Amino acid sequence: MSLRCGIVGLPNVGKSSLFNALSNAGAEAANFPFCTIDPNVGIVPVPDPRLTKLTELVKPKKTIPTNIEFVDIAGLVKGASEGKGKGNAFLSHIREVDIIVHVVRCFENDDVIHVEGSVDPVRDIHIIDSELLFKDLESVEKRIDRLKKQSKSGDKVMKAQLEVAERLQQHLENGEPVRTFEIGEEQREAYKDVFLLTEKPVLFVCNVSEDDIANSGADNPYVQQVRELAESRGSQTVVVCASIEAEIAELDEEAKLEFLQDLGLESAGLDLLIRAAYARLGLITYFTAGEKEVRAWTIREGFKAPQAAGVIHSDFERGFIRAETIAFADFVIHGSESAARDAGKLRSEGKEYLVKDGDVLHFRFNV
Repeated sequence: MSLRCGIVGLPNVGKSSLFNALSNAGAEAANFPFCTIDPNVGIVPVPDPRLTKLTELVKPKKTIPTNIEFVDIAGLVKGASEGKGKGNAFLSHIREVDIIVHVVRCFENDDVIHVEGSVDPVRDIHIIDSELLFKDLESVEKRIDRLKKQSKSGDKVMKAQLEVAERLQQHLENGEPVRTFEIGEEQREAYKDVFLLTEKPVLFVCNVSEDDIANSGADNPYVQQVRELAESRGSQTVVVCASIEAEIAELDEEAKLEFLQDLGLESAGLDLLIRAAYARLGLITYFTAGEKEVRAWTIREGFKAPQAAGVIHSDFERGFIRAETIAFADFVIHGSESAARDAGKLRSEGKEYLVKDGDVLHFRFNV
């Protein structure tokens, strides 16, 4: 399952620095607006200590983590929805991601230009929100024009969709994002294929100074403002220091742990960001483990066993017979698949089984 996270924010808030730390891909980062024009893309392995533990136990020829894709989308400015500052191109890139990672500057530094002239994270968030809303409103208005023409024939389906689209238009004009528009799945047909920007889930990232990272920005008033706003929207906030994360990204695992301990941190901010993105999208991980490879697979929470098998290959889903399942904790306790089977901890699950986070699975299927 491909997961794409779009990193957005005003120019010079630390987006490209964060992307560099995430992917080590060398995305250019400079102290002037529109440094990033075309989106940089980085494929990042998802850190998971369970995968490391399974590798230690199984000793496979290779270990393959699940991945997450980060897209560094160039900074938006006021008027982006009207094409200012390369806005139309930037907004089109946002349509292609699964979740918006909104980076907000929460530090003072006279040497780093702020495009709005001062640090005010709530104002900055509203600027981005407004541009996305304006673009969605434009898209919905175009859909309404089309539906009006199609409903002239008396088509009841088109008339019903027009009514939904007009309600959504009013919702957007009231400054509310599509994600808060309460509607049934069937009624979403009125706008589902428009790919509206404010329908996407959002995760806020507060970029703080090195002095503020040790206590996760607890004493930083900017961070508190962002947290309050995020909570009011049912969203999450992750606190990072992009410059420190860039340093951590250059270290091996042992040095990374030592560096984090010196800073008084349990996890790197980027690890927290990836975990938060998974949680926000309702994603979980299951594992396959054998002599050839130990591998992590990403699925949506609520997937049944055949759907989970289909992530490996569509043939697995079509010919699904059963899933031999061991809970991760049981696998670790007994040390191997065969030992878990002997202890009665391997279960045979059918088509209705809901896969759980951390399951170690072996699929049986007909070709």
